[in-house]
Amino acid sequence: MCGIAGIILKRGQPGAIDPGAIARRMADLMAHRGPDDAGVWVSPDGRVALSHRRLAIIDLSAAGHQPMTGRSGRTHIVFNGEIYNFRDLRARFEAEGVAFRSDSDTEVLLEALERDGAAALNSLDAMFAFAWYDEASGRLMLARDIFGEKPLYYTDNDTCFAFASELSALTEVPGFDDRIDGDTIARFLAYQYVPSPETIYRGARKLPPAHLLMREADGTVATRAHYRFVPDGPAAPARSLSEAADELEAILVRTVRQRLISDVPLGAFLSGGVDSSLVVALAARVLGQPVKTFTIGFAGFAESEHRDAAEVAGLLGTDHREQVLSPDSVGLCEQIGRVLDEPNADSSCLPTFLLSRFTREAVTVALSGDGGDELFGGYGRYMATVDEATEAARLRLPGFSPGAAYWSARLLVFPESELRALAGGVPAALADELATARAALDGDPRPLVHRLREADVRMYMPGAVLAKVDRMSMQWSLEVRAPLLGREVADFASRLAASECVRDGAGKHVLKEVARRYLPSPMIDRPKRGFGLPMGLWGAEALLPAARALLLSGPTCLAAWIPRDQLARYLDRMARDFSAYRVWALLVLEFWLRAHRHSVGAPLATTAAPSAPVAGRAANRLVSLLARGRRMVARLT
Repeated sequence: MCGIAGIILKRGQPGAIDPGAIARRMADLMAHRGPDDAGVWVSPDGRVALSHRRLAIIDLSAAGHQPMTGRSGRTHIVFNGEIYNFRDLRARFEAEGVAFRSDSDTEVLLEALERDGAAALNSLDAMFAFAWYDEASGRLMLARDIFGEKPLYYTDNDTCFAFASELSALTEVPGFDDRIDGDTIARFLAYQYVPSPETIYRGARKLPPAHLLMREADGTVATRAHYRFVPDGPAAPARSLSEAADELEAILVRTVRQRLISDVPLGAFLSGGVDSSLVVALAARVLGQPVKTFTIGFAGFAESEHRDAAEVAGLLGTDHREQVLSPDSVGLCEQIGRVLDEPNADSSCLPTFLLSRFTREAVTVALSGDGGDELFGGYGRYMATVDEATEAARLRLPGFSPGAAYWSARLLVFPESELRALAGGVPAALADELATARAALDGDPRPLVHRLREADVRMYMPGAVLAKVDRMSMQWSLEVRAPLLGREVADFASRLAASECVRDGAGKHVLKEVARRYLPSPMIDRPKRGFGLPMGLWGAEALLPAARALLLSGPTCLAAWIPRDQLARYLDRMARDFSAYRVWALLVLEFWLRAHRHSVGAPLATTAAPSAPVAGRAANRLVSLLARGRRMVARLT
């Protein structure tokens, strides 16, 4: 795991600009991503520089130093990530006469790119973000892994083109536009992150997951997808659940085995939930790997998940370590706002930050269960939306919209009604974006759970979940690997039938069937909690006074877009109808703005956002009530 950066000066720029020095400063701002080594390469003409910070995981020797030059001598790479199938690729290349100089996966990737160019991405089972520069043609290729585990930002202005693993590093680039527009603030509040390809800054963009970017010598830039997760299985399977589980189990064993390759100490996050427990079970029980497992808990919180994790660890015989804390949530929120390169209001940033710090005391690599909910259909919001659609069909009730049911407070932190209460309206572009997302869910003939999974893989997982894991873990120079996001696992998940994902009000049926082979059913069937936060940290008594003090007293950054009197009225509303997620988002954003360079761009331009027809809203409310009642009856009986 590493940090990468680079810059290409545009022709005609003054020679006083030193791209090597700029690239070095960008990399040094990301030293936490790579504390073990640093390097810079500058082209002979002095216009191009690539820089790297290394966290040594595979081949700890100097032979793994980056930037790395290919056998041809004409191409150069800076790489962040892991190529899990690099040994298979290396064996193939060696059989064809290639002699490698190192044992690193970076050199194997470089060889694959020199042979096949962008087509090499199709052969990778990996998490990655990299930049590959061809000195002869002047072409730069940026690429990002299929789900967006590793980040990559870029900027393109009159002075230069530049890229980096973290957004903050781009503020070192000459001419960088650091303006933040009000409409972008609204998008962040709605989603709890800024969806790609946009960023919080007007002058920077994210390369979307599963995309590559080509910049030619003449400065033209084009992006395109190299992979897409499209669940398209039937409603019902043609095989038994056991047969599907057999296939998935074999895939997961192969995938976990590849992710155990490391030249440094390796462990695993263990929450006690199905996903992380299954990953650990396969490593310990099937592959015979001695596993160190890590979890955190919160003192005085009866539902703290560390007890479940300890039970699973005892069953699987891991070397288990737990830390029980009584942290200051607001103080940690300020710290998280400071270290995030882009604001992210995912509430589990806090426990992930603490867990990563604790885990890094003993290991450099940790396995996780990330991706299980999105790929296999595990979120409660999936079940609720599918139940409501089923109820509407049963009643033959016209006007029900699964898109409106899903793209609501069920998924959005600040849906339109809350943005109106906070800011007086909704930006037209955001209103159109949400209307398009709802229409896409409504107009797609595939089973509903497939549509929901694809929507989350495209936006929520890379925007909130994986960004959180990468930023919080890399603050402590900890690499996190997610076996459930392996390419072969993804291809399997895309073929699942709807009932193999969600059935009878429960999710992840195939994945749970595999887990039952290693864990007792009570462990599999207990309620999903995730790394929860106790209400002492997360309740109105803790967060509202902090929000009032931060947003209503003294200089307030957010007031540049949302007037202070509107913020005050909204916090009064929160006192009557408290939402921890909304107050947390406001806190994270304000702390981020205070800690990061920015200037104020266009104001928040609100409009009367289009609403669903009255009959449609009524149908959705009725169906929601009926479906909730049926679920309550089912639980009681």
